[in-house]
Amino acid sequence: MEYHTIDPPLPKLQGRIAKVSIQGFRGLRHIESLDLPQLTVLIGANGAGKSTLIRFFEMLGWMLKAQRLQEFVLRHGGGDDQFFMGTRHTPTLHAEIRLETRAGFNDYRFSLEHLSANDTVMVSAEAYRYSDKARQTEAPWQELAGNGKEAGLPAQTSATAKTICHLLRQCTTYQFHDTSDQASIRLRWDVTDSVRLRSDGGNLAAVLLALRENHFKRYQLVVRQIQRVLPAFKAFVLEPSYGKVDLRWTGQHSDKVFGPHLTSDGSLRLFCLLTLLNLPPDRLPDVMFFDEPELGLHPHAITLVSETIKRLAKTRQIFIATQSPYLVDCFELENIIVASANNGETVLRNLPREQYQEWLDDEYQISDIWLKQAVGGME
Repeated sequence: MEYHTIDPPLPKLQGRIAKVSIQGFRGLRHIESLDLPQLTVLIGANGAGKSTLIRFFEMLGWMLKAQRLQEFVLRHGGGDDQFFMGTRHTPTLHAEIRLETRAGFNDYRFSLEHLSANDTVMVSAEAYRYSDKARQTEAPWQELAGNGKEAGLPAQTSATAKTICHLLRQCTTYQFHDTSDQASIRLRWDVTDSVRLRSDGGNLAAVLLALRENHFKRYQLVVRQIQRVLPAFKAFVLEPSYGKVDLRWTGQHSDKVFGPHLTSDGSLRLFCLLTLLNLPPDRLPDVMFFDEPELGLHPHAITLVSETIKRLAKTRQIFIATQSPYLVDCFELENIIVASANNGETVLRNLPREQYQEWLDDEYQISDIWLKQAVGGME
């Protein structure tokens, strides 16, 4: 199969999340120095907790982007629910994140404690540092005053603090699951909301319209890729009216125009994924999370999406949470992190190639290793 791309290649990513340690966030009781590839595929059974790592970085984005930690907590069940087994069992949440750039390592650590009076949280400790790769030792931590309801790092003016905030603020989770009758993607949308695709794909029609008008080659690429998976698809019909636009399209075999109410859930999700993955680089965050992107997609579409993700991962750090054996087989062993549940605790682990090379030499797929419980995937 031929996959069209946009040339020339985009510049390399300036920084990435290299490691993370988490003690006490939801199901993550103790995750120590977990290596995170630039393209990370989290695979696990239902309830294994593979999406918990995504929620952790989503929380970081709220903490550092607009200092809205308390809003995140309230939106996600309250303070007690953010701690492993509740705050009676886990009174303090600790985390440390290492960001790697070309020159060195930018580290950030923080602790959260529960405020029982209104079921929120408090940032009880915070520190950051920069360690040059040219030196063999790590720099001392720069401690910040704690005991605040919001993170203090965004107020710092040092280059290290700005680098950490810039990258972690951009952590964006895309989940195109909601395709119900009242879902945003099925509604008319303001044409001016077209710079970046929303995390639920609600402004897809406006984004496609802007792509057609300002980046026509990319728009054509999206259309061609959709046609490879949906041969009956001909073109989008994007006609603004009174400042709004509907998501509509025509087929190859008639002049009938199909609206979102006549479009399958899987097709809507495919439209969102392929549009997002082909947007100009200035319209994409540096760190992208996809929660079960394979939902409702035909295997042929999964193959196309995975190849497009691998191309984009050369310039963006990408995380995928999935339970699809077909999707995981589209990637390499080095990309995989397995999530498994153990007495209410989520365990995350990499798959060292030297440990599983014998399986691969015997022509096992990565999903075979997982499904046969060699890495504790399914019970």
